[in-house]
Amino acid sequence: MADLRMPARVPVTDALTPKFMTAVIAAVVVCGLYFGRPVLMPLALAVLMSFAIAPLVAVLRHLRLGHVPAILLSLALALVILSAIGAFVGAQFAGLAGDLPRYQTNIGHKIQSIRGSTGHGTIARLNQTIEILADQITGNRDQQNQPVAGALPEEKPVPVEIRRQTVAPWEVAQTILGPLLEPLATLALVLVFVGFIMLQKDDLRDRFVRLAGSNDMQRTAVALDEAASRLSRYLALQTIINACFGATIGVGLFLIGVPNSGLWALIGMLFRFVPYVGVPIAFLFPATLAVAVDPGWSMLFSTMALFGSVEAIVGQMIEPFVYGRSMGLSAVAVVVAAVFWTWLWGPVGLLLSTPLTMCFVVLGRHIDSLKFLDVMLGDTPALKTEESLYLRMLAEDPDDATEDAEEFLRHSTLAAYYDEVVARALMLAQADVNRGVLDATRQTRIRDAIEGVILNLSERKDETGIKPVELPPAWRGGKPVLCIAGRGPLDEAAAMLLVDMLQKYGVGAQVVSSDQSSAAQIASLDVTAVQVICVSYLEPGTYKNARYQVRRLRKHAPGVPVMAVFWGLGDDHSRYLDSIEATECDVVTTGLKETIHHVLVFARRSAKSDVEKAAE
Repeated sequence: MADLRMPARVPVTDALTPKFMTAVIAAVVVCGLYFGRPVLMPLALAVLMSFAIAPLVAVLRHLRLGHVPAILLSLALALVILSAIGAFVGAQFAGLAGDLPRYQTNIGHKIQSIRGSTGHGTIARLNQTIEILADQITGNRDQQNQPVAGALPEEKPVPVEIRRQTVAPWEVAQTILGPLLEPLATLALVLVFVGFIMLQKDDLRDRFVRLAGSNDMQRTAVALDEAASRLSRYLALQTIINACFGATIGVGLFLIGVPNSGLWALIGMLFRFVPYVGVPIAFLFPATLAVAVDPGWSMLFSTMALFGSVEAIVGQMIEPFVYGRSMGLSAVAVVVAAVFWTWLWGPVGLLLSTPLTMCFVVLGRHIDSLKFLDVMLGDTPALKTEESLYLRMLAEDPDDATEDAEEFLRHSTLAAYYDEVVARALMLAQADVNRGVLDATRQTRIRDAIEGVILNLSERKDETGIKPVELPPAWRGGKPVLCIAGRGPLDEAAAMLLVDMLQKYGVGAQVVSSDQSSAAQIASLDVTAVQVICVSYLEPGTYKNARYQVRRLRKHAPGVPVMAVFWGLGDDHSRYLDSIEATECDVVTTGLKETIHHVLVFARRSAKSDVEKAAE
């Protein structure tokens, strides 16, 4: 009898992929940030202000002032500073508004000079042309020129009587003070948030650790401490730099002759906290005033030169030197963050974009689930040095690889670069070979790229800490060291590294491909005057290949010491001992420096043997 039962349904939640769930969570978070901006914006400003006044609170507490009095005094001082700034700016703008009628003549002369320089009636004709084109696009001109069939006769105009409407005083106050109430309410809310954040700082920290990382409190605490230190240092440095910027602008405008230079200095300092658009907006005020005050144009051009030169020096020279890596953000991340937060929260978001993004990057650096934030927005390289070199090798770009090598060699040696970067990059390639995703053609290209890097670095001297030895006569001429590739072009590329370093010690060496040492062609391999044979392996596998190759070499060159270099063994001592026993060779090494040391040991032994023979 047929089974008529319905198949079990797969739960909907099981069908959702992790990536889809991540996208849904991200969308919910963005929507929450957008619709919750009336509360979240003041809260973010309060957190930023808390970090700004935290050093002041620490100083007051160091002076044996209590925790609560120190916070209240800091808030009072911040309120006094903000009120003083507002009063100063208001007074300056009021005085400037009273002086504007005096500059009306200069503005009129400049307008007439602009109209005269463009030719008599040029602007009027341009405006007329634009109006005609606009009418043609909208069809108004056709409707005006052509009568409409069946149109009704024109109606006589209706007389309109204008009466003065009485407005209550509270309506006038609402009209004037209404636009000011929202910023004042936001400021009051920010100060309240700051007070509670500072008073409950330790409790909020404990709650955040419990919520975000109760299973690994140490990492969460480190992330919070790093975010706090980075943000406090960034705000302090930015305040100092912006203050110097404003002071320089103020002195420059005073020397140029622009009125109210102190006001523009303060505005330049404050607006520079806003990325990208702050300085241009701050420039518009003194530039407009320079046009109104000066009968000519020299004051405007001097103001432009002042702002452009000071911002270029501060932004391109001073800030990169002072900040260093304290921000932890890439240049692209700063731009993207500015666009995102401006779209989300407007001008306040633009002001908060860099500090907020910096905090997210620090959290992503210490919390695994947020690691993608550090990768996308942080200034740390996305790839390791050896991974970057592997990509350069796949692209057959030895010149870019050499440029990266020069950067590495500024604080390290060539032997370390070969061991820690090039050899590991070749191991990555060998892992792809083992997975069957790297064909023979690309292996050959990688070998050629490594050869190009070696040639580019051939003039560089290196110090490995190994004392050079006086080579015996048999080692001075020819190429006494034979470096044989184990299984393919990648092993041959690793052997090239050894040959290059041996040549820097005056030891001649040559590379032999795996095909030349195969069972079919080893009989034709020239081993005349060879003193040591080194077999290079990136991945030894089961050691069968190495064991049989060593046997063939011993038979073809009896009495010649045979070494095996297994680049991928590292500190695995158990595999190291097994490899010695499996390969039946004289010495097994795992790195470049160790291999050079043993080659020079064989050279010393050869010299000692020559001396003993001469004595006999």
